[in-house]
Amino acid sequence: MPPTRGRPIALKLLILLSVPLLSLVGLWVYAAGLTAGGGLRLLEIDDLAKNFANPSEQVNIDLQQERLSSVELLLTGEGAAALAGQRGATDRSVALFLDRARRQRGISPEMKAQLDVLVDRLSRLRDIRAQVDGGKAAPLDVIDAYNQIVDASFRMYDAMVLVPDMALYRHAKAVTMLGEAKEIVSRERAVIAMVLDEGRVEPEVREAFGGMVATRRLLFSRALSQLDREARAPFDKVTASPAYKEFTATEDAIRRQAAATGLPAAAATWPVDGQNVWRSLERAQAKAVKETIDRVTPTAVGILVKVGVAGGFGLLAVVASLLLSFRFRGRLVRELAGLRDAATELAEVRLPNLVKRLRTNTRPPTPEEVSPLEVATETAEVADIVQAFNSVQSTAVQAALTQARLRQGVNQVFVNLARRNQSLLHRQLLQLDGMERATEEPDILADLFKLDHLTTRMRRHAESLIILSDQTPARGWRNPVPILDVLRAAVAEVEEYERVEVLQPPQAALVGSAVTDVAHLLAELVENATLFSPPRTRVDVRSETTPHGLAVEIEDRGLGLPRAELDELNERLEQTPEFDLAQSDRLGLFVVARLAARHGIKVALLPSPYGGLTARVNLPSTLLADQPVLSGR
Repeated sequence: MPPTRGRPIALKLLILLSVPLLSLVGLWVYAAGLTAGGGLRLLEIDDLAKNFANPSEQVNIDLQQERLSSVELLLTGEGAAALAGQRGATDRSVALFLDRARRQRGISPEMKAQLDVLVDRLSRLRDIRAQVDGGKAAPLDVIDAYNQIVDASFRMYDAMVLVPDMALYRHAKAVTMLGEAKEIVSRERAVIAMVLDEGRVEPEVREAFGGMVATRRLLFSRALSQLDREARAPFDKVTASPAYKEFTATEDAIRRQAAATGLPAAAATWPVDGQNVWRSLERAQAKAVKETIDRVTPTAVGILVKVGVAGGFGLLAVVASLLLSFRFRGRLVRELAGLRDAATELAEVRLPNLVKRLRTNTRPPTPEEVSPLEVATETAEVADIVQAFNSVQSTAVQAALTQARLRQGVNQVFVNLARRNQSLLHRQLLQLDGMERATEEPDILADLFKLDHLTTRMRRHAESLIILSDQTPARGWRNPVPILDVLRAAVAEVEEYERVEVLQPPQAALVGSAVTDVAHLLAELVENATLFSPPRTRVDVRSETTPHGLAVEIEDRGLGLPRAELDELNERLEQTPEFDLAQSDRLGLFVVARLAARHGIKVALLPSPYGGLTARVNLPSTLLADQPVLSGR
């Protein structure tokens, strides 16, 4: 049985289950995408390091060499050819870097911002060179100008090493700090060239050099502490070398050197010490960068493998959740559908049939009639509902049985009272008949006729109670009775019989067993016609034969009834509803419906051409006698 209103529970369960399922799927997609994004990011960094960071590192190396050559040119005025060659090498590395930068894809917003800063700094290289060629720039200012370009490249490296793997991030960050430490060594070499040229250490130079030394040593120590033993080994070799120890001694000597004190004899080896340390750090740095790049791909592959495994299990969990949810939904829907069908059968078939049977037979219900609902269920709540329906069924059956017995008792009371009245009225009619025969006084005879007519009506009302109780009146005929006599008998039981005109019927007769009920039925309809029409109007009773029997029409000239009420009355006449004490004003229609159903008679109320109603009674041929009978005159 499909649902008649509202949304089906299957849809509601689907909506209820879709919320956690969609949340689970969303979380799985988000987690898989986030983790896989980290692995793909590492693969992009590998590509960036090979095609983008390496050209940038070469730019830094060339800038470091150009910075030193530019300072030497400003100090000594020599080395112009060497500086020109170095500038050419720098321009070639810058051009290669800018070309790779324009073609590189997959750059993060942070890295793009730092790249724009670096490109802007590189665009100022021409102005720096012009100042050097003019010979008017201070060496410290030139060093600072080159420093700004190289610092921009290291800030770009910081944005590039933002990787999801923490161990790899610490390693890459440490390598970047070592690169900055190497860059500071290059700056110290330029300052050493200034000190050697002037033969003393000015306070401004000592302050700037001291800051460089402190920053380099801090970066160096922090970076080495974050590298593992294998990655730290080349740098440990550098720090253990004599050249590095001599360079640190040089750093300490310059920081302690006073301006008024000349340089020591060992100052002649300072440029060589700086060059040796820088070259050693350059080799170690290149090896560390290569090792870092080599670590990126395995780490990325490992992350993607983890994503694949975790994502696969997550996908299996999602699919299993979906299958279990839909299985639970289907099982619950089947259980509820079975409960609905069982309850529908109980409400629309079993209980109505039992109530219908109890109207005529009040014996206790059989086990088949009150069998409990059987619904295959594994849900406790549905089982409880089934049990509740079974309890409702037991209560309803007991109430119906009690009501049927009560109705039978009431009917029996009606029948007993009606039988007693019927007996007394029959005796009264016999008494009146004798009195009518014994007197010849017109006035007394008229009064006796009125009492006779009144008693006849009282007898019909008593018989109505018997009929409403599904019993048969005691009166009856063995032989057929002409239809004219039946019509006259019906009219004689109506109070205002003078207003009724019976038109000549066809030559037909009713079987004796149906005479009393048909006369009673027609009397009820004739009485209704007289009651619901003006007092001085006429009620016509016509009859004619039909292919299926005999039709009798009772037509009044009343006000009629609205179509809705007329349809309701015709439905009541056709369906023979159970007698309702609350509708006693329609008592005659209940009697007509019972008598019509008993003999298969069709009764219908139709609008009359005169404005009133026409009651059409179709008597089936089974109620008609085979041979016509002459009516009494």
